[in-house]
Amino acid sequence: MITILGAGLGGLVLARILHISGMDVRIFESDASADARHQGGMLDMHVETGQAALRAAGLYETFRRIVLEDGDAFRVLDKTGRLHLAEDGNDLRPEVERGQLRAMLIAALPEGIIRWGHRATEVAAAADGGYIVTFANGLSVRTDVLIGADGAWSKVRPLLTDIQPVYTGLSFAEARLTEVSSRFPEQGEIVGKGTVMALSERKGILAHREPGDLICSYAAFEAPAEWSSEVMSKPGGLLEDVLTRFCDWDQSLVGLIAKSEAPLIARPLFALPVGHRWVRRPGITLIGDAAHLMSPFAGEGANLAMRDGADLAQAILAHDDIETALAAYEAMMFPRSETAAAESSAGLDMCFNDRTPGPVVEFFLGMQPGTAASMGAGSSAG
Repeated sequence: MITILGAGLGGLVLARILHISGMDVRIFESDASADARHQGGMLDMHVETGQAALRAAGLYETFRRIVLEDGDAFRVLDKTGRLHLAEDGNDLRPEVERGQLRAMLIAALPEGIIRWGHRATEVAAAADGGYIVTFANGLSVRTDVLIGADGAWSKVRPLLTDIQPVYTGLSFAEARLTEVSSRFPEQGEIVGKGTVMALSERKGILAHREPGDLICSYAAFEAPAEWSSEVMSKPGGLLEDVLTRFCDWDQSLVGLIAKSEAPLIARPLFALPVGHRWVRRPGITLIGDAAHLMSPFAGEGANLAMRDGADLAQAILAHDDIETALAAYEAMMFPRSETAAAESSAGLDMCFNDRTPGPVVEFFLGMQPGTAASMGAGSSAG
């Protein structure tokens, strides 16, 4: 029995491929149900990672039915609203809403494989080998093979390494608008059909279209690590703090944040060190953010998680010995994630410096058409 902790995209791809190949697998997930919370924004699926994983899972054609048409269109502006770069969508990296993608993967598994409402509180090595996972609901399970697909603050990772995510110095404040066409046409016009990045003076307003006439936006700026907790105690709270930071920006852009129909959500960005690795330990490994958390500025987080799941499943199926399989998977995953993490770190630096948006425009003018949206607001790690 393969035990997976976490029903994110990577864990679901892993479970799907193992299941259709006849292997016993179970997932323990902290969410109470599949629709217990909003799953995040848009993801651009890359050919060599996310799309490859969906093909391996036999779900590529199903995925095509939920792609947002023209969602990979991309614009770069500055704080005045001046357009510096515009790229129409070409479907090389189609955009899909994370929640719809996750729902598709969940529907592709038989009922009962995912055990909802199981929030892990402790993961420990068993005295006789294997691992024991203890949950907040009082249940404990023992397993010989444990896969940590449980995200940035993984409970499995400490069994492999003492390294924990560190704050990148950049924070987001998330906002959402609904019924954009009729209620917020000015903001709809500035975002266009896909993603917009407005960058100036080490700050940004990033926004993307979602299905159902929605726009999700982020104010992005450098802030101390304690910012997200301290700001909530100030008069006016998060919204006033953010609007003060962007007081001299174009009001159509600021409206993406100021007109939010729900309270803003503070999202400080964390990352694991570039090249993060661990020493092989029997019966256990990590996938996705648990293994290689990075900023969204390479558009690789969710894509890598899915590719991790597919590669691990295929390694398990290709080897009779689980240790050989886990070692083979890690040998593929470590260099791939190191490259992506370095690109993500460089992308963050390129977007938030004293010359922006110039370096971003210069970079994409030299890239293959269709790659720009990978650095958009909708391409966050998953």
